[in-house]
Amino acid sequence: MSSSPLSKKRRVSGSETKTGSHCSSSNSVRTELSHTPANSDNKNIGYVSLRYVLGHDAMKRMQSSNVLISGLRGLGVEIAKNVILGGVKSVTLHDQGVAEWYDLSSQFYLREEDLGKNRAEVSQLRLAELNSYVPVTSFTGALTNESLTKFQVVVLTNSSLDEQMRVSDFCHSNGIKLIVADTRGLFGQLFCDFGEEMTVFDINGEQPLSAMISMITKDSAGVVTCLDEARHGFESGDFVTFKEVQGMTELNGCDPIEIKTLGPYTFSICNTSSFSDYVRGGIVTQVKMPKTVAFKSLSSSMAEPEFMLTDFAKFDRPGQLHVGFQALHAFEKKHSRLPKPWSQSDADELVTLAEEVNAAQSGSAKQEQLDQAIIKKLSCVAAGDLAPINAFIGGLAAQEVMKACTGKFMPIMQWLYFDALECLSDAEDAILTEEECAPRNCRYDGQIAVFGSKLQELLAKQRYFLVGAGAIGCELLKNFAMMGLASGEGEVIVTDMDTIEKSNLNRQFLFRPWDVTKMKSETAAAAVKQMNPSIRITGHQNRVGPDTEKIYDDDFFESLDGVTNALDNVDARMYMDRRCVYYCKPLLESGTLGTKGNVQVVIPFLTESYSSSQDPPEKSIPICTLKNFPNAIEHTLQWARDEFEGLFKQPAENALQYMTDPKFMERTLKLPGAQPLEVLEAVYKSLVTDYPHSWEDCVVWARNHWQCQYNNNIRQLLHNFPPDQLTSSGAPFWSGPKRCPHPLEFSTNNDLHMDYIMAAANLFAQSYGLPCSTERSDLTKLLQDVKVPEFTPKSGVKIHVSDQELQSANASIGKRSGGSFRNYELQLKSASNLRAENYDIPPADRHKSKLIAGKIIPAIATTTAAVVGLVCLELLKIVQGHKKLESYKNGFMNLALPFFAFSEPIAAPKHKYYEIDWTLWDRFEVKGIQPNGEEMTLRQFLDYFKNEHKLEITMLSQGVSMLYSFFMPAAKLKERLDLPMTEIVTKVSKKKLGKHVKALVFELCCNDETEEDVEVPYVRYTIR
Repeated sequence: MSSSPLSKKRRVSGSETKTGSHCSSSNSVRTELSHTPANSDNKNIGYVSLRYVLGHDAMKRMQSSNVLISGLRGLGVEIAKNVILGGVKSVTLHDQGVAEWYDLSSQFYLREEDLGKNRAEVSQLRLAELNSYVPVTSFTGALTNESLTKFQVVVLTNSSLDEQMRVSDFCHSNGIKLIVADTRGLFGQLFCDFGEEMTVFDINGEQPLSAMISMITKDSAGVVTCLDEARHGFESGDFVTFKEVQGMTELNGCDPIEIKTLGPYTFSICNTSSFSDYVRGGIVTQVKMPKTVAFKSLSSSMAEPEFMLTDFAKFDRPGQLHVGFQALHAFEKKHSRLPKPWSQSDADELVTLAEEVNAAQSGSAKQEQLDQAIIKKLSCVAAGDLAPINAFIGGLAAQEVMKACTGKFMPIMQWLYFDALECLSDAEDAILTEEECAPRNCRYDGQIAVFGSKLQELLAKQRYFLVGAGAIGCELLKNFAMMGLASGEGEVIVTDMDTIEKSNLNRQFLFRPWDVTKMKSETAAAAVKQMNPSIRITGHQNRVGPDTEKIYDDDFFESLDGVTNALDNVDARMYMDRRCVYYCKPLLESGTLGTKGNVQVVIPFLTESYSSSQDPPEKSIPICTLKNFPNAIEHTLQWARDEFEGLFKQPAENALQYMTDPKFMERTLKLPGAQPLEVLEAVYKSLVTDYPHSWEDCVVWARNHWQCQYNNNIRQLLHNFPPDQLTSSGAPFWSGPKRCPHPLEFSTNNDLHMDYIMAAANLFAQSYGLPCSTERSDLTKLLQDVKVPEFTPKSGVKIHVSDQELQSANASIGKRSGGSFRNYELQLKSASNLRAENYDIPPADRHKSKLIAGKIIPAIATTTAAVVGLVCLELLKIVQGHKKLESYKNGFMNLALPFFAFSEPIAAPKHKYYEIDWTLWDRFEVKGIQPNGEEMTLRQFLDYFKNEHKLEITMLSQGVSMLYSFFMPAAKLKERLDLPMTEIVTKVSKKKLGKHVKALVFELCCNDETEEDVEVPYVRYTIR
């Protein structure tokens, strides 16, 4: 990453106050631009992913909130980073302490040269670079009541209990929302107080459910029956409203009605006995109702705590830690320090203090019996400061800040405790001593305090492959640097083929505006080198897949200690999973979707792999619904995506192949059914009948296409199925999910019509390398001269009404390519909304259109930080060599609810032949080169398995090539039996083996001695 041009930043001294000094860092040019309308688009681009998660209204509330973050150690800087990226109005950093060695194990914006300097002042300069739209200031004075009144949200970290109580009482009385967050080694604590009455506008962040209606009864509690195409998904207590109901029109646009679910397709509503008779149609839609929640102050909640459980396997742990953290405050108040790492005397004293604290409790906080082992572990690691724990708690705390600012999502009520004691060695003889964990005046002291110096030496030697340098990749690299991974003989290799875009900046925090267009991997590597110059890291720009196996070959993978994925697609994840299984390497897998996140750890010979279980496939839209009977904006958006493919992508690709690929015709003619004719007709249209010679020709083409899609085709549909058409059973054809459309009449005064023509004409022109135009006045003049042919209904046109009639149809859905991004967006939105207008479907704005049609997976910094924190906790276990399955944790979270679930990884499923158990991690290892230097022949290979494993091979394959089978013709078998295995492979596959290939994979079908089929592992056949 290029270092910040400090000359562009100017340090501004604020006015001196009684409470201390202020300083700020901002770009004066950017500050000026951020207040001008011209720059609002850039700001929106920066927050695009967050806006998908929170929505426009919540973002407006966020951008009106001033936030104070007190304590700029590892946890405080993590919270600050996430909040600044979130786009609040301003952030003030408060800290009266100076940087120490302990801070450097997790405070990623402190350097060794900053030791002895104020943490807030040093951090402020670097945090301010994260988001030029959020003013970031530092404050080094005391937190007086007067200073607190300037903020809507206050966050306290690394503060004394007395200070927490004082600030809490003032904030609770003055309507200021408070979050208290702390981490102590492997433990974390979070407390929220958002006032006596807070309105939550959306408790879960999910899109409102909607269903189509088939019947509504007239009753004291009317029963609504939905179409049986899909379950309604509602729950008792939900509120709904109605539209487009025919007959019982009293329900249309009604105030929200509370429902009671009766079944997957039915629910009851209000008294409908006096309503008109239901005729047909109607859509019921869930209404998100605001919920008012009340919070206690810290002092009140301390005695009567309400706990948010993070791990159901540790049901009693929050109560124990509630007492333990109070005891820690008492210990620190008494000794002006935390307990020494792994000091048994300090641990005993903390147990005594905890007993005293517990005895003094009078409410539900009082524990029947203290778990002394947990309290002692808390004492032993409390002085530690771990990047992964700070990342997890910091992500959660920052999300609570956003909830406090916006009222979006359900807050934590009110206490959350977390621990990761499983990270400590699971070896029976593992004993850490005070000497082993004593500080060494190095940047890893905060981590050594928990795990000792031996783990630090192991971390330094690790060689890890990180695939992806996006949002998750950036967070991983930051944590790797703080933990000291590959800071000695080891190395981190990160690969990502993407370049940095402006929209990446609000969640991929290693990148800055001046990095836009640079390679992600190289920029990220340079950025973390600034955080920890000792980390050895190399950036690659390669895609992972079969095409790069010459680079990421046997030697490469065999040299690795592990792999961490930071990918955004399932195919690449599954490919890396297969590679890790083959090379027996641990894999850390994770993903996020808005406020949801998951972590999976894959351990050789212990757990199942990522590919062992799969999510159910996404629900697809029936083709006939897309073609003729849409009833939701999702349908019209998908239709618009398909139109883009069919108009601008596929024809251009086919025409180019026709002109450049000599085998195109041969390949096309081999396609099944009518596809050869369709492809060749499209090529003929592209190169002959529709070939444009000017921008004007493109406008004519676009205008005629508009007429065909939004007028003629609809009129043809209504010609086949008039509005009063009945089905064979006498029911109205246009009912239920079928909405009766109407044709549109083109007008140059309609912006939507003109948007479509402009975008389509420009995309068509770009396909042929013709100049484009964005002048509306020129377009209007051209359109006045375009003569559109009169529509004449065609007879004999077959319009399919179900997918059963379209078994040969194949919807082509792919990625956007060709044309400018702006024209693509404009065409997508206008095409979809014109189609929606045809069918009286409410349109979607640009924001919603991009989210649905682009299938965008929104990522936000809070979830990413929390997920990566959990990933790195699993990494610590892997490096230590944890052997027990129960030591590892797969995790799922939804910060919106909030909800957390941790579980043991699923053990690798076992298979058996004879008395031998095997899993996906096992294989037959066969050395192809014999002691005499000659390679094994097929005959020798078959004999080897018969003699050594008592298995008769009935079929043998390599990839898609069948090398041997029991039904093989005798002549072919005779020819192959005495050939070397590699020669058979190259002969059958017609491909030469690359020099990088050290081994081949053979799949076997075998019979045992009883001639029964048995399932056996694959064969790794080494040739070099």
